[in-house]
Amino acid sequence: MGGTEAGVWVSLRLAVRAWEIERRMRIGLVQSAPVFGGVERNRRRLLDLMGSARADLYVLPELCLSGYVFAETKEVEALSEPADGPSAQQFVEFARKTGSFVVFGFAERSTHLYNSAALVGPDGLVGVYRKVHLFDRERLFFAPGDRGFPVFDLPFGRVGMMICFDWIFPESARSLALRGAQLIAHPSNLVLPHCPDAMVTRCLENRVFAATADRVGRELHAGRSLTFIGTSEVVSPSGEILTRMSRDEEGVALCDVDPAAALQKQVTPMSDVFEGRRPDQYTLGRPDIG
Repeated sequence: MGGTEAGVWVSLRLAVRAWEIERRMRIGLVQSAPVFGGVERNRRRLLDLMGSARADLYVLPELCLSGYVFAETKEVEALSEPADGPSAQQFVEFARKTGSFVVFGFAERSTHLYNSAALVGPDGLVGVYRKVHLFDRERLFFAPGDRGFPVFDLPFGRVGMMICFDWIFPESARSLALRGAQLIAHPSNLVLPHCPDAMVTRCLENRVFAATADRVGRELHAGRSLTFIGTSEVVSPSGEILTRMSRDEEGVALCDVDPAAALQKQVTPMSDVFEGRRPDQYTLGRPDIG
């Protein structure tokens, strides 16, 4: 092979490598310790954390602006915002300056109060998910989600959202995966210990990435106290924990992933997690079952 021809092949290999790097997505997991009721303080802290590390998609915790331990509905009303409210606007401005996207959990004020997550980018609000499976006392303050599990097309792949306790219902992640999600953004306020390990199974059974962003710290309000477990993580479609954060420290963890890896649904050449499904056998009340 002549020198010119060899140089062409080297250039091609470099170009392919550059394309492979370019199509990867950098996730920024933001683990914070919000102060109950301190929306402006909490928002500034989140922006500072995001500003400390460059990512394509930042995933923030559930109810990361308001705090979590509500005592009465009027507190939720006072701390809630519409989906295009001041917090969304500031996150959009951050996204515009950095060319990134942000998923954040917030108390949404609409026709009802919802425990929601918004996805924003440089051009504004992309979409909203309302938590379908409310946990414990959340039922006292929020209406259950009424929009299902939407999936959104971003420049680097297809992203869906679920929130915290949705993890315990396999239908949540499966619904997102069947709609084509390659990454599940999962804002959380985890108090039970099981979710970080359970997300390995959720990713394995659906062959998707998941980014669980949890909060840390202890929140005490109106005589009620909860301690949150941290351990924010990114899990791969093969069930590998790509990164897992501490139990008690704020910070940002960066993780590079290739969303295209979530397009491969085969366990073996003859076993596919979607094509192998038997929905006709999943119905309740089959006559041959006692």
